[in-house]
Amino acid sequence: MLIIISDLHMGDNTCGKTISADAFRIFRDRLEQMALTASVRDDGRYRPIEEMHLLLLGDILEVVHSALWLTERPGEPGYARPWSDPNQPELPAKLRQITRAILKANAQSFAIFRQLASGEAIVLPPADMRGNPATDVGGRIPVRVKIHYMVGNHDWMYHLPGEPYDQIRQEIIEALGLQNEPTPFPFDPHESNALMQMLDEHRVFARHGDYFDKFNYNQKQGRNVSTLGDALAIDLLNRFPIEVENRLSGVLPDSFYRELHEITNIRPSVAAPLWISSQVRQYGGAPSIQAKVKAIWDELAGEFLALKFVRAHDKALNPFDSVDGLEMVLKVTKLASFESINDLMTWIQKKLWSDALSFANHAISEAAFTSRRADFIVYGHTHHHEIVPLDTYHVGDRLAYQIMVNTGTWRTYYDLTRYRPEEQKFIPYQLMTYLAFYQGDERRGHRYEAWSGRLV
Repeated sequence: MLIIISDLHMGDNTCGKTISADAFRIFRDRLEQMALTASVRDDGRYRPIEEMHLLLLGDILEVVHSALWLTERPGEPGYARPWSDPNQPELPAKLRQITRAILKANAQSFAIFRQLASGEAIVLPPADMRGNPATDVGGRIPVRVKIHYMVGNHDWMYHLPGEPYDQIRQEIIEALGLQNEPTPFPFDPHESNALMQMLDEHRVFARHGDYFDKFNYNQKQGRNVSTLGDALAIDLLNRFPIEVENRLSGVLPDSFYRELHEITNIRPSVAAPLWISSQVRQYGGAPSIQAKVKAIWDELAGEFLALKFVRAHDKALNPFDSVDGLEMVLKVTKLASFESINDLMTWIQKKLWSDALSFANHAISEAAFTSRRADFIVYGHTHHHEIVPLDTYHVGDRLAYQIMVNTGTWRTYYDLTRYRPEEQKFIPYQLMTYLAFYQGDERRGHRYEAWSGRLV
């Protein structure tokens, strides 16, 4: 039995809200019930499973969205960014600081992970002589959960090699009860023989999905380098709410400044200026206040676009590369109000990120799909839970099928409406999605199930 979740984005609570420990208590109870049903075999008899696997498919610890990146200014001791030299001490020191803050902020949630891993959290009744659960006896059978961690684009630095990073990974392993070694956490499942064996046993192929996102993954240089997505998150989206509160403290209600930190949960991220404008209006900001907020945004956007790292990504031969798109979105606000960027933002989203919502077309190109090695292609990253039928084929007289499943997310986020996005409408959701895959005769021979809860 294999459970897959992703995109928990469990942060240090300096940039947006992290999902509470209550969600993991619910998840623990749900896993116990799923283990019980998985123990009913294809012949109808109950035989308790002995273990299960939990795959954390990337963006589990939220490293990028932390205000701790902004503690030091360029040139000051300890200054680091994800694109800093990973072989210099500043980057691992900053990563260790942020990691420890995340582990502390989510201690209750991670304690539940350790309980799952130790066999304390899930216990099943033994089977009686008739092959039914013996619920009337005192003894219980512990089910150990083997937890595996793969990285995505918000926790990719746990993929960096080297002793300082091994030490950080060891702290994560101990805090979550992981099966991983302290060597680089895998980005591609082929980087771990044990992981591939476990996935093959369930006929699953899984990757985070940032692999297909040119804004958050460098196809030429691989997963051990930073991207424009990191820079946008840290030097604009993380920084902006802090600067607004510092410069305009007391001008608007305290709740405005708290909500402004949710800018990190906006989807798509290029819609951030629309979110800002809508929040100022919602909290009764006069046009003069909106102008001040806009001036701060313009200033920070200009500084962001002037970063050496950002300019290095500007491809002179491509007039529509990601930097040019960002520049059109961010700098045009100097010409008018926030509303002036609506049409451009919508156009650029279609031009540069039109395929970001679904990775179904990528699934049919995976070697695991074309070779029939996997019946389930699983991605995360988009936060958009979906189930897409890909193909069917025959194994003897039996009809088999191949499906792409997206793991969705576990957090509150604000999604820009598809209908008339220029009207700056956002719908907030609290989401929790998890997938289960079965092997052999588990769960009466069923292959998989997907659960997604949404609180609006």
